[in-house]
Amino acid sequence: MIHEQYMQRALDLAAKGRALTSPNPMAGAVIVRNGRVIGEGWHSKAGSDHAEIAAIKNTKERVKGSTLYVTLEPCHHWGRTPPCVDAVIEHDFKDVIIAVKDPNPLTAGKSIRKMKQAGIKVTTGIGEAEARKLNEVFFKYITQKMPFVTAKIAQTLDGKIATASGSSQWITSEKTRRLAKSLRKNFDAILVGINTVLKDNPVLSAPGKIGFKKIVVDSQLRTSISAKIFENGKAAKDVILAVTSRASANKIKQFQIKGVTVIVCPLKDGRVDLKSLFKILAEGEITSILMEGGSHVIGSALKDKLVDRLRIYMAPKIIGDREAKSSVVGVNVKDVNKSLRLKFGKMEKIGEDLFIEADVNYVHRNR
Repeated sequence: MIHEQYMQRALDLAAKGRALTSPNPMAGAVIVRNGRVIGEGWHSKAGSDHAEIAAIKNTKERVKGSTLYVTLEPCHHWGRTPPCVDAVIEHDFKDVIIAVKDPNPLTAGKSIRKMKQAGIKVTTGIGEAEARKLNEVFFKYITQKMPFVTAKIAQTLDGKIATASGSSQWITSEKTRRLAKSLRKNFDAILVGINTVLKDNPVLSAPGKIGFKKIVVDSQLRTSISAKIFENGKAAKDVILAVTSRASANKIKQFQIKGVTVIVCPLKDGRVDLKSLFKILAEGEITSILMEGGSHVIGSALKDKLVDRLRIYMAPKIIGDREAKSSVVGVNVKDVNKSLRLKFGKMEKIGEDLFIEADVNYVHRNR
């Protein structure tokens, strides 16, 4: 059990880097000698010391002959920083205990082999499940070259986000909206459809989050240059407009002159091909996206198997009108046995509202 306790401490340290390390993974490290912790560290942001190096720097004792607990296999390649495996070998650790192997092909077991060849005893798999969960965004980004996508929905008990006339403010309580908005800081980007921009003219800000991107799916480029998402020009460089060949070339140029990134995507069913868009975004090191609507964009993403998780905030209200706007549109299931299946996770009350987190099970749908 002693290994698990030290690894849990390393995992707790790794979590301190949540929302700060992208596109790198979160990682934590603990150095132990004779049953005593002599050094700790974690990766605090991309470009800073990795967890192993931070732990070595944070100890005032020699680490030779000690044990290193680390949540992710030390990197084998040069990136923003040198390979950590070389530092581990140089400092002559006796044992290295790793929660999970790095899925990055540039490392992927290479560091483990190198350490073993250097005479270090290496153990893997302790705390692996929690380590994988902690870095689920990184694992998908590295292995699939796609961002981890979470769709956020605020709806009534009967699945509506607005009345037939468009009245939607507010479905959920102020407390729920405040908590839901604070979620943005955990993502690299927020994504909405053009109808959300035209109807609500939101700012889509994430105060304190550096490099946060605002993505608008706008096939015909109907976004106004004066929309609040640009925050009077201050946030132009952080806005990405996803358009298609239907967008005016002149208007595209106007936005580009302002510093806005415009991505021309292929058409699919008359809309932006979201899969192509997400691949491009991943190439730009956007590893996680929070989708905040609208219902057609979320429906399209679900239909194309692009959404990993749903966060649903449900108010104890019923609109009861078939013409009212549903929270998800466009999946178009004809056979109830082929419906998208969800795996419920966290559920909790927020005042009078109910919060449900669920992962999407696409595999089940194909059976």
